[in-house]
Amino acid sequence: MNGDEQLLNRRVYGVDHEDPNPGPLPHRTYAALVGGPLDGLLLDIHGWRAEEVDDGVALPTELGRWPGGRALYDPRPDESRVPGSGVTCRFYYSGDTP
Repeated sequence: MNGDEQLLNRRVYGVDHEDPNPGPLPHRTYAALVGGPLDGLLLDIHGWRAEEVDDGVALPTELGRWPGGRALYDPRPDESRVPGSGVTCRFYYSGDTP
């Protein structure tokens, strides 16, 4: 399986499990979530400003340390971002919060 096929098989965070096409769309921009309870999912960051990406995210999840809490994910400042559509950066798990 090549990289494009692998990308198409990944699920986007927040897309309903019952959705017949839970994968990424070719014209959108995504961050890959690495580690923690949401490892392997993609986060749609299409249209986010650079400052918003730099701030990272606190994503609601039932899978973390506190069910109903949030999993924290942040980009690493030393990693480059690829402009355009597709997976342009990675957000790394940094902990959970209630």
